[in-house]
Amino acid sequence: MTDTLTITVEFTGGLEMLFDNINKHELTLSRTADNGNPLTVGYLVKYICEQLMKDSRKELFVLDGAVRPGILVLINDSDWELEGEDKYELQNRDNILFVSTLHGG
Repeated sequence: MTDTLTITVEFTGGLEMLFDNINKHELTLSRTADNGNPLTVGYLVKYICEQLMKDSRKELFVLDGAVRPGILVLINDSDWELEGEDKYELQNRDNILFVSTLHGG
């Protein structure tokens, strides 16, 4: 087993604007990044807010430390509610997709 995980993170539905208009990111994370605890989607959300988000309006993505309501999260094309939400333990080559379902008009 390697000491890293490679994860694909994607943003659509307008969320990409918060991430420098880049909708797909390949991340290599250390398995020991969260004090040796298994890396979870909850950890990933904090990580991408701190490391990838270029926009200062973090409240458009997270609210009270959790993914904002109205953002659909898919783990390997499956709704994260079926996978344990933010407690899902990341696996090598996982694809995590964040889709905003909130549209201005």
